[in-house]
Amino acid sequence: GVYSMKFILTAGGTGGHIYPALSVLDEIKKDKSNEYLYIGTKDRMESDLIPSMGIPYEGLEIYGLSKTNIIRDIKNIKCISSSYKKCLKIMDEFKPDAVIAFGGYVTLPVCLAAKKKGISVFLHEQNMLPGKTNIFLSSKVDAVFVSFKDGTRKLKCKRIIYTGNPVSQRAIETKKYNKTDLGFSKDKKLIIIVMGSLGSTSVNERLLDFLRSYERDDTEILFITGKKSYADLNNNLIVPKSTKIVPFFDNLPSLMKSADLIISRAGASTIAEIMATKTPSILIPSPYVANNHQYYNALDLVNKKISILIEEKDLDKNTLIKAIDEIFDENTLKEIKNNLKEIKDISSSTIILDKVKEISRLKNEPKWMEDFRVKAFEKFKELSNP
Repeated sequence: GVYSMKFILTAGGTGGHIYPALSVLDEIKKDKSNEYLYIGTKDRMESDLIPSMGIPYEGLEIYGLSKTNIIRDIKNIKCISSSYKKCLKIMDEFKPDAVIAFGGYVTLPVCLAAKKKGISVFLHEQNMLPGKTNIFLSSKVDAVFVSFKDGTRKLKCKRIIYTGNPVSQRAIETKKYNKTDLGFSKDKKLIIIVMGSLGSTSVNERLLDFLRSYERDDTEILFITGKKSYADLNNNLIVPKSTKIVPFFDNLPSLMKSADLIISRAGASTIAEIMATKTPSILIPSPYVANNHQYYNALDLVNKKISILIEEKDLDKNTLIKAIDEIFDENTLKEIKNNLKEIKDISSSTIILDKVKEISRLKNEPKWMEDFRVKAFEKFKELSNP
């Protein structure tokens, strides 16, 4: 196409950064003439996942700075510098029109190299409180896209654009999964409990007590343990018939569309999926993440009156049952569902890609060319609508 472009996407470390990148990549792929390259680490989640999907991949050897291991930090400073040099070379060879970064320390050398070469650079921030790398890079980039309307604190960029989280567009487009295929009843309420892709040992322990005893005639539970915790839990847990335990469920949003309540962590992707699938939720933010950002993610949903927040330190059988009963109270449930309906769905991936194209073209084309293009387009519209 006349407007085919070359993109570098970069994101590292966790699904929270990687899945939004993949969602924008879905959008980029819709135009077959676009080219793309993914840059990640050599040793984290993305280094297996991305190549396995047939996406061109470059791995950098780079590690997070540690507060305690000085030797590793010295080694890492060398890694950052050689990663930066490698990225300069990639920019020269691949010649991208734009670089889009979704968080994680691996994005640092990529963005700095692109900036040095005069390439347009964009950030996407999933959380209510931005991460360190994004805060540092924000003053150097062409635009920052944010998932939350208020998620602009600490970002030093002239162009901050609210786009939502691209993961939500994926969730909206996914087909509803039929819960009866998992052996659940069509007429009973379904609660999904999930604590992130790996599971959370600290929370699972607190949930066991609840799972052993919670039985209601009109409610069923699916407990997704996370791959790490499954064997351990499944062997030691006797639960009522109405509860099923699985290690993992591949397309959670499709199942959320046929559930009545989700009990989960408050990571950015989960929150985007909750809003996209319009599912009432009880959120238990992970206290073990940088600047407690999950707590602020969750707070936003509590303020929208679509969610109940339980801090992990307060989580036990009683607080959880109380929260479930509160959500399933007829009037509350009606209010929550109405509030969820009122949240506007936005096509985040589409908006992001449109903005990236628009801003990087303006940067790359001379003024007379842009004027000519606009005039030609007007003329074309005139001719095609006599």
